Amino acid sequence: MKPVFRSAQLFRTAASAACLLLGAVLASCSGAEPVAEPKGAELAAVPAGIEASSPAQRRLITEQQYLNTVANIFGKDIEVIAQFAPMQRTDGLLALGASKAGVPSGELQKFQRAARQVAAQVVDNGNLELRLASHRDALMPCKPAAADKADAACAAMFLRSTGRLLYRRPLSDARLAQMVDQAGKSAVQLGDFYAGIATVIEGMLISPEVLFIEDRTEPDPEHPGRRRLDAYSYASRLSFFLWNAAPDDRVLKAAESGELDTAKGRARVVDMMIASPRLEGGVRGFFDDMLGFDSFANLAKDPSAYPSETGATLADAREQTLRTIYDHLVTKKLDYRDLFTTRTTFMSPTLGTIYRVPAKPGWTEYQFPEGSPRVGLLTQVSFLAQHAHPARSSPTRRGKALRELLLCQPVPLPPPNVDFSALENPKAEHRTQRDRVNFHLQNPVCAGCHKITDPIGLALENFDGAGIYRRSERGVDIDASGALDGKGFTDIAGLSLAVRNHPSLPGCLVRRVYSYGTGAAVDARDKPLVDFLTAEFGRHGYRFPDLMRAIVLSPVFYDVTPPAPAEQKSAAASN
Repeated sequence: MKPVFRSAQLFRTAASAACLLLGAVLASCSGAEPVAEPKGAELAAVPAGIEASSPAQRRLITEQQYLNTVANIFGKDIEVIAQFAPMQRTDGLLALGASKAGVPSGELQKFQRAARQVAAQVVDNGNLELRLASHRDALMPCKPAAADKADAACAAMFLRSTGRLLYRRPLSDARLAQMVDQAGKSAVQLGDFYAGIATVIEGMLISPEVLFIEDRTEPDPEHPGRRRLDAYSYASRLSFFLWNAAPDDRVLKAAESGELDTAKGRARVVDMMIASPRLEGGVRGFFDDMLGFDSFANLAKDPSAYPSETGATLADAREQTLRTIYDHLVTKKLDYRDLFTTRTTFMSPTLGTIYRVPAKPGWTEYQFPEGSPRVGLLTQVSFLAQHAHPARSSPTRRGKALRELLLCQPVPLPPPNVDFSALENPKAEHRTQRDRVNFHLQNPVCAGCHKITDPIGLALENFDGAGIYRRSERGVDIDASGALDGKGFTDIAGLSLAVRNHPSLPGCLVRRVYSYGTGAAVDARDKPLVDFLTAEFGRHGYRFPDLMRAIVLSPVFYDVTPPAPAEQKSAAASN
């Protein structure tokens, strides 16, 4: 595809215009979709006696949210090379760290390169030789009177609609006039109307109002003295939660019309969003965060120990789990707990090598037979390989991950100066991992933590560090028995069932979804609402879409506590 920017002069002009639009803050079309109407069972409304509000937030958009938003507005064929800096994981979620993230000056250049790349493609005229369609013809609602001159009317038509989607609210007349003026000046300087438009698109894509999701509040007319999100901020919070992308035209129209200001209107819009195919982006985004799959970016296995575990294998392992989750929870609307005992998943040829099963090209649904050791998410390669060492398994890492990620039970960090010699250089008589980790249990300094991680991690020892099944280790049959909080088991199927039935499993999910959606960690004030949502979640069969619906329609999702003036000042300075 031929880029629209072909000269150093144009690059300098685009960068200059972008920086003008960026301002001082960073320095310190969606298409129509068919919508299904059926709804699942509705969780009960939050009782009047349970009150909760979430703090107003200012969060940095995530890399996937940025990519999804660009694809939804400009088209899925727009190529974007964007690599955001890692965020800090807070209370188990990257989404909570986003409220503390800024854009250091060194990162700004990455954002600008991505913005320039997108802008070039949006106004590209295609390539007949390569049979590439013109993006400008598909995205521009008008044509300029002359392609080599400024056209204020056409520029305003495009920038008004595009700016509304990117900024997630209508542009003010003054802001639109500024953009049209900048596009005109660049068009005259470069002798190209579309190049002028590209400079403004680039500037919008690195604007603080696009890169940061800021909650704006207003007085709540139904509760004097309290505040709520304004309609556009509520629309954004809804969309980034349910779709992992900015709101589309339909959701913004609901905000403009006042529909999102009423309980009935909010319910209609939420039902439309949950019925949309874009819900997949939101569900995948949440579970990718909850399961810590960002670690796959740096995950690698020792090729001498696991030659079949390549980067492609690990990428497919991540995808397999996300496909399994979405199919189970949304497509089939099944019980969340059964994810840990299901034998239904998806298989690719690359993964077939690891699982030792035949696989057709592409992704196909696959059912492990009864009696297979593959039972639920804990036995998928994503969990097993992620929570292991590069060249060996790790009962401690796997047990810790199960406790923290799925049951919300934090495991203390190891004390300093721990002697790992029995693990790194095991004695001859310590032939299995069970023999070696017993070293921890004999050490009173270590035993407290390892008693809650190792017995469940050892149940997964039939899978090596790559997630490949094995019956023995160094010629000794593996003992996969153990206990989870008083529930004994003899094998991995028993552990999977114990996790499925663990009383903390549903509540942990509710806590994570609640935090992910509001952008705030759960504290003591939130406990009554979280407990109520957990009880309702169970009463309605642990259906995940119903849980999402209940959370976004609960008062906590739009009733907010504005940050104190000192916090607002600090946040502005840090960004």
